[in-house]
Amino acid sequence: MKRRLFFAGLGGVYLIAFTSLGSQVLGLYGARGIRPIRALLDGVKAVTGRERYRLWPTLLWRDASDRALVRLCELGQWSGALVVAGVAPRLTAAASWALYLSFVTVGREFLGFQWDALLLEAGLYAIVAAPPGLAWRRTVEATPRPAVWLMRWLVFRLHFESGLCKLQSRDPTWRRCTACAYHYETQPLPTPLAWWAHLLPRSLQRLSTGATLAVECAVPLLAFTPRRSRRVAFVILTGLQALIELTGNYGFFNLLTALLDLWLLDEELGPRRRARRRPRWWRTVAALLASAPAFALSGALLCARLHVVRRLPRAIVRLHQAVAPLRSINAYGLFAVMTTRRPELVVEGSDDGHHWRAYRFRYKPGPVGRPPRFIAPHQPRLDWQMWFAALGPPPAWFERFLVRLLEGSPDVLALLGPNPFPDRPPRYVRALVYDYHMTDRATRRRTGAWWRRELVGVYFPPCGLSGAEGVSAR
Repeated sequence: MKRRLFFAGLGGVYLIAFTSLGSQVLGLYGARGIRPIRALLDGVKAVTGRERYRLWPTLLWRDASDRALVRLCELGQWSGALVVAGVAPRLTAAASWALYLSFVTVGREFLGFQWDALLLEAGLYAIVAAPPGLAWRRTVEATPRPAVWLMRWLVFRLHFESGLCKLQSRDPTWRRCTACAYHYETQPLPTPLAWWAHLLPRSLQRLSTGATLAVECAVPLLAFTPRRSRRVAFVILTGLQALIELTGNYGFFNLLTALLDLWLLDEELGPRRRARRRPRWWRTVAALLASAPAFALSGALLCARLHVVRRLPRAIVRLHQAVAPLRSINAYGLFAVMTTRRPELVVEGSDDGHHWRAYRFRYKPGPVGRPPRFIAPHQPRLDWQMWFAALGPPPAWFERFLVRLLEGSPDVLALLGPNPFPDRPPRYVRALVYDYHMTDRATRRRTGAWWRRELVGVYFPPCGLSGAEGVSAR
């Protein structure tokens, strides 16, 4: 039952991921999108030979048109639905993984989030753990032990490395247990409950920070203990994911993590109604052989991260080079360094260079009176990247984004809220940076505002089209 529930959930995550991406794929990756995949693959093809198929494994090599992008998302939805239904579990799990890899390979920053990496790694291991056959009801064999241990190893690494990165960063907010005092306000896309959590007393913020470190660093060790303690670990780790889900929008990350936590439990979650046969010996051997490279590589990388070894063995280095293009054995750790302020970008357009109108994003903070929203498991990838962009100088994709606004690209405008220039695109665009802060109870009661903001300065100066899909300063 545990394995069936996990695969139904994993198929659901694939379905969510492809549905969410499908609603954004043309604006992000289409011919008139921010990061056209066809242009990327044409550039790679010009400088590589047949090695491109190994280094850039994607099904989009043959056709990266807008129609192909949409079709690939639709195929991913169907594949995920078949995993949910239990149709040919191993085959459909492999197809879902290959389809998602096809996008992550060429997706660059918009598909470079930790949950994208986690879905690829969990999806690859799921192929090993999936039962053979064309229908789930015909499967009576238990999961091979190597596959179970591979999944538990991933659960351990995911949680433990999330705590390890915070300790190794030597960030003062984590060392002083004040990180949560900033987190709810400065995280990329907070929920309405994050506003309330931000107002909690300082003592509770310190307590919750310390508890987070303790849970992430200590509790994962219970993954290798007997049944009862593993159940305790499941409750604690999954409970932490539920709390994170309530206060922040992290796409399908919390759901996928909770599904992986199921592998801490025994094969049967309830009363055992039907005995399961042991897997045939050759299936156990096959699972062991398939799992061994992942164990070896991920274990060596973790040892290096813990400074247990100074230099990786040559065989491990070669293995890493061989499997790196698959992007399916990864390191984890969010918010190693806590942001203590919240810069937000406001993009504006103008017809005359004097009167400016702001573009509204659908989900990220904008108007101070608009409340945060619950949007997970959907992930608005442009809104997320705008948060990262505000933390430093304009990234490579930002200028192309402004170009698309000046061109009035329908696919890019579909990623945003109501278009302030419905008749024709503006002649000029610019980006300003503001400091955002959550309001207190009295201010919100008096004004209805969830945020207050102060102008910091110009992030990207006023510019217009200069030809050849570029911008020039006004």
